[in-house]
Amino acid sequence: MDIRTRLLETAEQLFERHGFAATGMDRLTSAAGISSRTLYKHVGNKNGLIAAVLNERDRRFHRLVEANSIDALFAALEAWFGQAGARGCLFLRAWGETGGGVPEIAEAMERHKQRLRERINAIVLAEIGRHDDDLVEAIQLLFEGATHAATYRGEAAADAARRAAHRLAGLARIA
Repeated sequence: MDIRTRLLETAEQLFERHGFAATGMDRLTSAAGISSRTLYKHVGNKNGLIAAVLNERDRRFHRLVEANSIDALFAALEAWFGQAGARGCLFLRAWGETGGGVPEIAEAMERHKQRLRERINAIVLAEIGRHDDDLVEAIQLLFEGATHAATYRGEAAADAARRAAHRLAGLARIA
């Protein structure tokens, strides 16, 4: 495993467990087995590291969520919980901890959420045969709500969101 990959994997694990603010650079370098100079060479600074972790997570997440139906979308979310755990959205946690004012973190979050919206838009088109921005918005909120509710409800949150999304899609078909 190359140094950058090891650094990003280690940082993601530490950020997940301890949060962004509580994970200092000394902890990161020690856990990754690298010097602080090497860390800064690969990511620039802590905000650059957070953005790099988020971008890598986005890549993995969207590879898993290449769904073409409501069922497949929420099945992918359940699979994600099995792989990454159910601790809420790392993007929103980064946004919250940094106050939303760090451009590279804000850009990573915006890109992630936009890609999810585009995926859901394609699913809505396939499910009801037309574009429906309100339905896309509702399904995205159900998806994100299930992501957070899974922290205390487990995979049942994804199943409840799936059922609600199906109801909404059914109503949209007849509207």
